[in-house]
This record gives sequence, C-alpha cells and structure tokens, in this order.
Amino acid sequence: MKTTLKLMTVLFVTLLLSCGGKEEKKKETISYGKKEAPAKVETPKASQVSASKKIDLTNKGIGPIKSITLDPEVDQKMVAHGADVYKKMCTACHRADKKFIGPAPTGILERRTPEWVMNMILNPEQMVKEDPLAKELLMEFNGSPMANQGLTEEDARAVLEYFRTLK
Repeated sequence: MKTTLKLMTVLFVTLLLSCGGKEEKKKETISYGKKEAPAKVETPKASQVSASKKIDLTNKGIGPIKSITLDPEVDQKMVAHGADVYKKMCTACHRADKKFIGPAPTGILERRTPEWVMNMILNPEQMVKEDPLAKELLMEFNGSPMANQGLTEEDARAVLEYFRTLK
C-alpha cells in the first residue's frame, strides 16, 4: 500500500511539473526605416451621443398612435394606474432613473414625442425594424429588444402619464 501511494505521489508530481509548458519568445526584428503611424479618424462629437441621450422631438414613431394631446395638468388617477402597470410590466428591464437592460424613462418626454413613446410601448417589434432611433437604441442596449407586453392603448397612455411625473 505504501509503495502504491509513493508511486502515485511521484507520478502526480511528475505530471504536475511536466504541465508547466515553455513559453516561446518571438524574436523581435529591428527595422531601421521609419514607419508612418496610422491616421486616427475622429468622429464629430454630435455622432458620439448615445441613442438614449439623443433629443428627437419630431419623430412620432411607427404604430397606431398618430397624435396625442397632453393636458397641461397631470391626471393623478391615470398616474396611479400607469405606475401600477409600470411596476408590474416594465421593471424587469427598466429602472426609473438609471440605465438597466433598457433605458431609464425619467425625462423621456424631454427627448421623445409622446407619440413615439406610446408607439414604442405598443409596437416595439415594428419600431425596432423600421424606426431609426429605435434601431440605435437596440444597438446601444446590446441587441436586447423591448418585449411587447400586450398593453392596451389606455394602459400605455397611463404609463405615459406616469412618465410625465418622473423628473
């Protein structure tokens, strides 16, 4: 038994030592000629703005919503309903005030039209296929498309009203 144990120990140590491979070093070649450094192409600052930060208050998106009139006064009953829908259906991917799997809705109506927001809620598949801004957002958020939650227009409008209260 002792002989077998010693033999196994020696075999294990040998195996362990033989696994430490040798690193092959590449020989550096010396070049006496001057090489030109590759030219760096700078992109303008405007195109470096992420899609979630871009402001586009003209695009209404693609979907059933063509026009919305927002009352100057926020409807608190609708806000309560929208907050409930948002908590149940949206918090898996969105956080109110920070980037998560999807963009944060805080201040969204300062960057997007209400029609665009509602069309994105109601029609995310077509928006991602056809709307340029939705395509950019898809790329910014690592190709994670927004799931269609099957909300009614009333639910989507309530969520939009809730977004109006997020500052």
